[in-house]
Amino acid sequence: MKNTLKTLFTVLICLLFGGTAFAQKFNTHPVKKGETLESISKAYGVSPDDILKYNKEIKKDGDLSPNTILVIPSGAMTADDKNTVDALIKGIMTDSVVKKEPIGFREHKVRKKETLYGIAKRYNVSEEEIKKYNKQLYASQLRKKMVIRIPKYPEADEETSAIDPGDYEKYIVAPKETRWSIAHKYGITIDSMLVLNPGLSKTSNYLAEGYELLMPRIAGSTVEDQQTQLYISYTVPAKMNFYRLEKKFGVKADEIVRLNPEISERGGLKEGMVIRLPETKLDPGEINTDNYIFYVVRPKQNEFRLTRKFGMSWSDLMQLNPDLKDGLKAGMVLKLPKDQVGDFEVRNSLVLDKINLLDSINTQVRPKIMFLLPFRIDKLNMSDKESVTWAMQNRNSLKYSLGLYSGALVALDSIKSLGISVDVETFDNQFTLARTKTILQQENLSEYSAIVGPLDAISLNEVSNQAASYQLPVIAPVPVRSELSLSNVFFSYTEEKLLREHMIKYVKANHANENLVIIADEKNRAVEEELLGHFPGSKVILVKEEEKNIGINRDKLASQLSEDVENWVFVESDNFKLIASVVSILNSFNNALLDIENGKNKVKLRMLTTDKNNAFENDVISSTHLSNLNFTYPSVYREVTSNAFVKRYRKRFGDAPDKFAVRGFDLTYDLLLKLAYKNDLIDISKFIGATEYNGNKFDYEKDATSGYFNKASYIMAYEDMAIKQIE
Repeated sequence: MKNTLKTLFTVLICLLFGGTAFAQKFNTHPVKKGETLESISKAYGVSPDDILKYNKEIKKDGDLSPNTILVIPSGAMTADDKNTVDALIKGIMTDSVVKKEPIGFREHKVRKKETLYGIAKRYNVSEEEIKKYNKQLYASQLRKKMVIRIPKYPEADEETSAIDPGDYEKYIVAPKETRWSIAHKYGITIDSMLVLNPGLSKTSNYLAEGYELLMPRIAGSTVEDQQTQLYISYTVPAKMNFYRLEKKFGVKADEIVRLNPEISERGGLKEGMVIRLPETKLDPGEINTDNYIFYVVRPKQNEFRLTRKFGMSWSDLMQLNPDLKDGLKAGMVLKLPKDQVGDFEVRNSLVLDKINLLDSINTQVRPKIMFLLPFRIDKLNMSDKESVTWAMQNRNSLKYSLGLYSGALVALDSIKSLGISVDVETFDNQFTLARTKTILQQENLSEYSAIVGPLDAISLNEVSNQAASYQLPVIAPVPVRSELSLSNVFFSYTEEKLLREHMIKYVKANHANENLVIIADEKNRAVEEELLGHFPGSKVILVKEEEKNIGINRDKLASQLSEDVENWVFVESDNFKLIASVVSILNSFNNALLDIENGKNKVKLRMLTTDKNNAFENDVISSTHLSNLNFTYPSVYREVTSNAFVKRYRKRFGDAPDKFAVRGFDLTYDLLLKLAYKNDLIDISKFIGATEYNGNKFDYEKDATSGYFNKASYIMAYEDMAIKQIE
């Protein structure tokens, strides 16, 4: 208890003295006076029914009140977007369609009376480009002695020219096509596609079937036959004839003669004659996610690095990607065989680089993060240790907040030892929306790199909406659900559905001839049906549910168990009484049915679940019984043994970290390492794959209509009175 109180007071002191420096997307539309449902739907290129679907509070024939916030589904261009494309088609836009990426930055110290316009002119960049890399300028003016970052760009190889409207065409997205496959098909970069199609999300890679894209027309070709005609020189060898040429190059004799008039002039093919022939290319077939995976070439990559990464020869890469003959360029989209393996991981058919964040940190970066957690200090009587102790043990919001924050403090210490300075502001939002709004109004959000918290859905919605204006990421550290689309939120806690899918995948991969049995209560009937869909031969045991009692028939279960093969029993419930009863019955079979002659159990049992909820942790359920049953389940968390983090935590707080403290460390350490690599979490999440630390791993994937969701999880099992990771 002494150590617990010490931990509490240490964390609260750190909290009260915050600010210490340590080493299918949706849009919202505020209704304006005079606007109607029809006018808004036309402006966004969606139907009125689409808007009504996500805004239940308005009626189809009713008037819209000014300042009402509407949720608008994306998938079509807004009126402004369409104007941009129209301007592009008319040749008004003369800039290159390839988006510039900085190769570095220079610092500029603002002098007296300097303006953003003057600085932009001096460095030959736009004002918007300066704001992009100095987000504080979106909300505040230039100040004397302010230090801002100026992007540096590579010099253009050639001047751009006005765009011919005839150079572009509409392309309809087919099933199983992605941005990557279409960009490869047209030989352009993803950035070019975004410039041509402003309606596409810049944060999500989702591309809906049937979506209309504006794409560059390839000269002399259609969408179906989009190969630019190139030619090769060929020296005619001895005894060569038109038949053999046709077989070798796939070109008819009359076409060869048409391309080479000298053949007629000289009376036919002659040895040593140099003729022109169309370059032939292998037909790749359909370019989609069924056939290929895709990779976007990074700056400074070369032939050696790519061939080593993909385990392919350069000639094999060129055969799949003929444009490589003109050289390797950053932004190129390469296609690779579907089953290709190497030093990379694949997500949604896109190859992600494996980056060692520890080796890639930039000590010049100084991120600023906000912790917004419900400590509710206003409800604590700090002079009454007994009441504080009770609050710690019984108030979940305080228990979670203290655990997460104490782990985060150790992560800040660890990142400081790597030479990274972090500005930290910590606030108690008191678990109320009003307090959350007050904090956000008082802070300049443009200065922050990320916000961790809050824990409740209502406050999270508010934080997300305000942070979205600054493209500021928000990290949800605990499970939370929202009915709104929160495109800038990183949901760090893997959803139950994904955990269940992982468990089913594990059973499929390891199940041989075991006898599968399912025990599910009424609330989990859908889970039972899902399991039967994957394992149709499973036995089902009826759960008897009465007003005060719940359980199963022991004899019925015994009759469904096999003595010849191992029995795997799924238990799907959040009722601790049912779980305790089933665990006790299964364990009794292990103890009672002993074959004296052979010295072995007649019935071999293993207990599994797709959802290890809090009911499984009730004190009435014996850990010994669970170990005897080799209890197996999916989890977002794995057990942590003594390591450098645990030692550092003990040294600082005098006690071992609980799972919330472990999560607080892992979550914060992961965030800070990514920000130290590139101080833009949303951008870095496009090409950083899975990361793993003490007890948690993170593999964020952008959802089509909402934020970033962690897809990572473990398969854990009780073995020999310990909980071990088995996958």
